Amino acid sequence: MTIDFWGLGLQAVNVLILIWLLSRVLWRPVAAAIAQRQATAREVTEAAAAMQAKADAALVEVTQARAGIAAEQTAALEAARTEAEAAAKLTLDAAHAKADALLAAAKTSIAHSMAEAEKRNAAKASDLSLTIAATLLARLDGPTVQSAFLAQLTEAITKLPPADRAALLAAPDGIEVVTATDPGSDRTAIEQAIRTALEGPATLRFVTDPDLIAGLELRSAHFVLRNSWQADLTQVRKAIKDAA
Repeated sequence: MTIDFWGLGLQAVNVLILIWLLSRVLWRPVAAAIAQRQATAREVTEAAAAMQAKADAALVEVTQARAGIAAEQTAALEAARTEAEAAAKLTLDAAHAKADALLAAAKTSIAHSMAEAEKRNAAKASDLSLTIAATLLARLDGPTVQSAFLAQLTEAITKLPPADRAALLAAPDGIEVVTATDPGSDRTAIEQAIRTALEGPATLRFVTDPDLIAGLELRSAHFVLRNSWQADLTQVRKAIKDAA
């Protein structure tokens, strides 16, 4: 077997030429394309990473914003609740104060009404008592009672200052002797007792006043000497009113 060195050499040359052509025509463009694609891929990856970073940052901002909004809402709700509670307390306190004032006013009014009613009842009771007393005293009127009143009248006259007795004696219209009923036959004795007490000749005229119930009184233009059950009951009524 013989080896064709020339054929081998030509084949080797052909292989080298093929390799050179592949490296020049095919490999470099492919390598350049691969490099270009790798660069593009890196750019896309970097852009995506940047966008992801921005998205993450935006998400953080949104999360923080939501947290801030939630906190503000919570604070606003708490402030509103506190304000509402304060307003409700003020309203309740005002209502309690008004209710207390109304209750106090009502109690005062009731107490005043009760006091007035008690006064009116006491006044009615006293008036009724005095009316009953006047009725009973009127039944007791008689010579003995009139004698007692005449004695009291003369005693009161003798206790008057001399100037007052002199003024009575000098009264231009005389002196009225007021009795509850017509003294009848006792007129002379009454006149004599009064003149003796006055120590002078007094001008006397008798006047009947049933309101006296019983008793004897002296009256002139500027002087009244009360001495009757009517006067006593009037003093009692005044004392009851003053004590009420």
